[in-house]
Amino acid sequence: MTDPAPFWRAKTLDAMTRAEWESLCDGCGRCCLHKLRDEETDRLAYTNVACRLLDGETCRCKDYANRRKWVPDCVKLTPKRLEKIDWLPPTCAYRLVAEAQDLPWWHPLVSGRPETVHEAGISVRGRTVAERDAGDFEDHVVSWPGKWPAKARTPPVVTNRRRPG
Repeated sequence: MTDPAPFWRAKTLDAMTRAEWESLCDGCGRCCLHKLRDEETDRLAYTNVACRLLDGETCRCKDYANRRKWVPDCVKLTPKRLEKIDWLPPTCAYRLVAEAQDLPWWHPLVSGRPETVHEAGISVRGRTVAERDAGDFEDHVVSWPGKWPAKARTPPVVTNRRRPG
């Protein structure tokens, strides 16, 4: 008997329960970085400026349940909104599942450990500037949120496995 496919392979995004949907968030914090859009070219630029509610160590929202009260333009992701959003990083599980791709080895649903998102270099931990300290956001344009880190592409080699017998 084979194991059933994990929910992210077996269900569409709009068929997921709220708990399943929320668990897709890997806790990287990349979507909580401010983005700039050129009005003339519509070109998107990522910054390393974190939303005021982003905890730079955990890479999670400090007040997720009430985030729209404090940050009115915070986007609540839904399957419908996801179709129109072009700023999610390429590593985002919502984007990957919407594009019929599998979750990578470092995603906590795959690894079973929330720390792998940090170990793989996906998270924003240690790479952000607070809104209040940033000054002009244009001085903080960076490219890394829109890229896959090299070490995140392949799982690490485990060298401490015991030999059978």
